[in-house]
Amino acid sequence: MAGFAVSAGQRADYERDGFFIARALFDAEEVDILKSALENDPNIQQNFFTRTDNEGGATKLVSWNHPGDSVYGLVARCRRVVDTMETLLDGEVYHYHSKLSAKEPGGGGSWEWHQDYGYWYHNGCLQPLMASVMVAIDRATPENGCLKMLKGSHAAGRIDHNLTDGDQVCADPERLAQLEAIFETVDCALEPGDAVFFHCNTLHRSDQNRSAHRRYGLLCHYNAARNNPVIEHNHPFYTKLDKVPDDAIKRAGMRLSDGIAEDFKSRAVNPPEIETRAK
Repeated sequence: MAGFAVSAGQRADYERDGFFIARALFDAEEVDILKSALENDPNIQQNFFTRTDNEGGATKLVSWNHPGDSVYGLVARCRRVVDTMETLLDGEVYHYHSKLSAKEPGGGGSWEWHQDYGYWYHNGCLQPLMASVMVAIDRATPENGCLKMLKGSHAAGRIDHNLTDGDQVCADPERLAQLEAIFETVDCALEPGDAVFFHCNTLHRSDQNRSAHRRYGLLCHYNAARNNPVIEHNHPFYTKLDKVPDDAIKRAGMRLSDGIAEDFKSRAVNPPEIETRAK
């Protein structure tokens, strides 16, 4: 939706619930361009790695630090996304990283309950002035592993995270059970082009894909410029974000990455404090 601007009601939802859904943030033409780029870009296909859930299911991921001139880089830089993030975080933001989450049909793995800030605090980001947006590339349903939010859980603040029986870093199960007793779990079912914006302390998860349909989702993560990390990590320090107009995606067409500007990551790096606790 070119020219999208977050409404007062959506901002109120974000402050109260820790998330809101923007329907048809990207139209069918933009989604088709984005889907084709992600499916045909060799830098995407060659950099997938997996994360395993507690049942042994695997979700495929590919992650990159900087939004280049590819179509998915333009999504992360377009005004309808960046201006929304700057409204939610009350000031200038920069791109912290992006990733494609790919759940294949018939068993693509789950993501256990976690907060994004459960990781990012350990990366040297001292304040929870961070947020994410997930753009649905495919239809996302409870059957194929859509996001689930624990509505209002961001108000609990950051909670401890630990390595699971798989290789994911997830919320402390005892505290999680206490929070699940008082906060509602909400399925974020999305049509292609819909997007969910969420606070970095909002607890969220997704189930395994037990359907016959793929579930691709593009996630873009942002940090407030005033929250520059105090230690070096595999995600970047403050880097000025070059916004582009909303029509840049259609003007660019199916533009692929150059494989250098984006700084693709071949694996995820767990915070060392959490790795140490697990030993």
